[in-house]
Amino acid sequence: MSTTPTTAPERASFAEEALRLGGKSEDEIRRMGAVDKADEQVEAMFAKNHQTTASPVHRAVWEKDVPLDLFSPPAPAVSHPADAVMQRSLEVTRRRADSGTLRDSKNKISHETLQELASVGYWGLLISPEYGGSGAPFARFAPFLSRLAMADPTVAGLASVHGCIGAVDPLRTFGNPEQKKRLLPRLCGEKLSAFALTEPCAGSDLTALKTTATLVGDHYEVTGEKLFITNAVPGRMIGLVVLIENKPAVLIAELPPEENDQFRLKTYGLWALKHTHNNGLLFNKFRVPKENLLVPPVGDGLTIAYHGLNLGRLSLCANAAGTMRMMLASILPWAAFRKTYGHPIQTRELVKRRIARLAGLIVATDALVAWGSWLIDQGFRGELEGVIAKIFGSEAQKEAAIELYMKTHGGRCFLHGHNFGDAVHEFLAPCIYEGEGEVLGLAFFKSLVKEHGKQFFEPIGQALKKNNMKTLSPTNPGHLWKLRKEMSAYGKWLVGRKFSPGGRATVPPMDARLQSHVEFALESFKRAPLEISGVLRKHQLRLADRQCRMSEVSQRVQDVVTMLVTALAARGKPDATVAAADVLCQDLRRKLTGKRPTDRYFREVMKTADLVIDGGFEQITGVAREEILMKY
Repeated sequence: MSTTPTTAPERASFAEEALRLGGKSEDEIRRMGAVDKADEQVEAMFAKNHQTTASPVHRAVWEKDVPLDLFSPPAPAVSHPADAVMQRSLEVTRRRADSGTLRDSKNKISHETLQELASVGYWGLLISPEYGGSGAPFARFAPFLSRLAMADPTVAGLASVHGCIGAVDPLRTFGNPEQKKRLLPRLCGEKLSAFALTEPCAGSDLTALKTTATLVGDHYEVTGEKLFITNAVPGRMIGLVVLIENKPAVLIAELPPEENDQFRLKTYGLWALKHTHNNGLLFNKFRVPKENLLVPPVGDGLTIAYHGLNLGRLSLCANAAGTMRMMLASILPWAAFRKTYGHPIQTRELVKRRIARLAGLIVATDALVAWGSWLIDQGFRGELEGVIAKIFGSEAQKEAAIELYMKTHGGRCFLHGHNFGDAVHEFLAPCIYEGEGEVLGLAFFKSLVKEHGKQFFEPIGQALKKNNMKTLSPTNPGHLWKLRKEMSAYGKWLVGRKFSPGGRATVPPMDARLQSHVEFALESFKRAPLEISGVLRKHQLRLADRQCRMSEVSQRVQDVVTMLVTALAARGKPDATVAAADVLCQDLRRKLTGKRPTDRYFREVMKTADLVIDGGFEQITGVAREEILMKY
């Protein structure tokens, strides 16, 4: 994160202005404005050259030259002191998984496992050595989670809950020197953490918070209820989002070792996250020291809540990349064992297509994780990039589980002890956690168009209001005359983009298959500004209610970015990785163009599957193979 913050804007946000001009209620305007203001306040924490408008995705869409160098991270450093901690953590997890001691009698990650991981430094990976951690760069931490997820996805997920969206990131980013010195060393080992934000009526709508904190002497008294809080049990430390004088704030609270009159758990049945703890928290005048209040340099508690989300979204994608490796490693021995009509099903085209597709999904998720985490380390906010990684990673894992893993294993998926049946809810849950995918897609669209809207469409909207007009008809001369000043500025931009569309970049040498996808992405970026601006122009003040169109346009941009990042990441890699990347990119291109697959494509898919079957896909080297159940 930059150490040279800019000043947060005080004016009404573009979202507020658009909703007001569109006739929305003041309550909706206020709520959406609060969310938009929190987003802008997070932006203000970053130097201008690292804000969303300077991000590679935003620049690729709106600038004429695509910054290819920002879509292809350099190779990571050979080593880092945190590597030893990561290796020890991996060894602990594997050993306990192999010996059956990873979980306790309730099938949760055991207290002994958590303690042993603490002893090797696992919980302090993202904490500076100054406070007892190992200070891992995020570009090393996130890919490490993929490796750890191959041993156990829950253990990998807990590192994200603790370090990215728990109490660690709020303290690292917003804690004062005294708070950091007092609390971060404990979070390296003694205390695990969670982030208590969600409430019964406050999920995607964070303006509906009701939990309050009132200052009484030297402490705050917290009253209210939190829901779906992962990693929250007695004795843990939490980032607690509350209302103080009707404004969102964050307290670092230490839960007591046992329930009492001020603090109780609310338990419920939950299919997902079954190997860790997820509880509701009930507070009744629960005391938190006043010195545990986090005070951000700009904004309020929502600013703190939003900050760590991008780290969590990238971590989610990394976990999916590891989990899908487990699926592919499980499919291969089964496909060799299972025969139909005298031949192993690994010789059947439908099964080989699944194998190739799954390999492509793994390559793409790896690429998005490496790219997004590198940008975080460079100081970028990573908002657009984190959303792309989260949506793609969660949807890829869902597809892999249902369409590829389950359908290939068939009825044995539903035997007790089969990983699919035992973990299906774990595979699906990421589509909801860290923001439901389609809702995040709308947020992606809003972030992508905000500056363009403020520059051109907000002045037009204000002029419509001034002239008592509800909509603009570009074919009506009277409308054009009344809005001639505002339309002139937009017209100049429109003509400039039509006759000089941009999308230029020098494509580095690479395999011809990959180069074709990079060039397709560059051509797509040429068209994107006019397509996106056309949506704003067509729907005008009604755009806020056109969620389906915004979602569709958002997903198209995300797919182009995923294609570009995947193709660039596969450059110079082994043939199986290149082939898998090519399959994935071809699938994305057909999705974007609506074309049918060719016979040549199917032949390439079969060749890719053969490379994976023959052991050429290094991404699953050493991954444990699932036992074949009920052999005949």
